[in-house]
Amino acid sequence: MRLSHRVLPLFLTLEAILYAAFLIWDVTIGGRGSNPIKFAGILLCLIYSLYLGHQGGSRLVSAALALTVLADVFLLLLDAHYALGIVLFCLVQGLYFVRIYRSNGGRSLWGLRAALFVLALVVLNVLDLLIPLNILALFYFTNFFCNALASLSCPGQEMRLFSAGLWLFLCCDGCVGLFQNPQLVPPAVSTFVSVGMWLFYLPAQVLIALSGANPSSGGFSHETK
Repeated sequence: MRLSHRVLPLFLTLEAILYAAFLIWDVTIGGRGSNPIKFAGILLCLIYSLYLGHQGGSRLVSAALALTVLADVFLLLLDAHYALGIVLFCLVQGLYFVRIYRSNGGRSLWGLRAALFVLALVVLNVLDLLIPLNILALFYFTNFFCNALASLSCPGQEMRLFSAGLWLFLCCDGCVGLFQNPQLVPPAVSTFVSVGMWLFYLPAQVLIALSGANPSSGGFSHETK
């Protein structure tokens, strides 16, 4: 069996073990004790993506996952420097925008991006939540949402994986927003989103990592830039 054919099952098996471990921890124990397990899952996505890049896969995906890992150092492990973490995730979405733009024939959705951001600013102002961190978060989220929409029109199996990963990632961020504002939802929903964040997040990053593979090495992607 070729090495590349061994690596994929190993990657998926390790991710499944880590995924089950932190979900069980979060449901039965709770707290921040599962954070190192979660971070290990994201770091493993980066390592696998770097391996795929060495095989001729997408270096852009590897760069985005490296920024994702760095953002999670601040937001997950250190639980500090939130603005820096959001800026790093904005850069991640910038790289994903480039990937989508190359794949879908240059459709950027700039008008929708601008309209959603302005509308979000108006809503923040009405809610008296117009502070710099919230503005930064909304800039990130509106562009992320438009990236996810634009990804739906991208052709190819690898971009379908990528699009599925983005939508799961978006579900995670929706859970994060509700988790940070529990007064907006019933207690049962608040309990779910505390687990739902990572229920969606790790599978999202796994799909994104897989989408960067090169088909000539037994993967999915024709994109190597």
